Amino acid sequence: MSAPIMFDSLAYTKKLKSAGFTEAQAEVQAETIVEFMEERLATKLDVELIRRDTKEMEVGLKHDVELIRREMKEMDVGLKYDIELIRREMKEMDVGLKHDIELVRREIKEMETNLRHEMKEMEIGLKREVEILRRDIKEMEIRLKHDMKALEDRMVIKLGGLMVVAIGAMATLIKIL
Repeated sequence: MSAPIMFDSLAYTKKLKSAGFTEAQAEVQAETIVEFMEERLATKLDVELIRRDTKEMEVGLKHDVELIRREMKEMDVGLKYDIELIRREMKEMDVGLKHDIELVRREIKEMETNLRHEMKEMEIGLKREVEILRRDIKEMEIRLKHDMKALEDRMVIKLGGLMVVAIGAMATLIKIL
């Protein structure tokens, strides 16, 4: 979706005719240059479309990162809620079983030990998962920067090549004239 490149083909044709080209030769030459420019040269609109697409990708990635953060917060809230439920159940059990205090004390100590161990394991697992997510996000950022740099390099190379071809074409025209 390129905007047409402004080129005064009529003035160009007149210059060629005044230099000794026939009208047919001058028209073919002007049409060829116009076709070349329209097919091969990137316009400001082309570059802007690429920038817009890149910006949309960046916004999408930021959105994905935000969703991951929200999900992690929800998981954290859920874990805190689960821990709070466990604590309440332990208090209810303690009140309901006072007549067999020694047995309840042993059971509670055993349950506390198991819960602490499980909570520690869960904490370690969650820390590992968070670290993996952070690493993955950093890798995604690095890949995105690398891809954007590669795209920029390719655009510069293509534009440079097109300039060389255009200069070559102009040099050929000058030699012909």
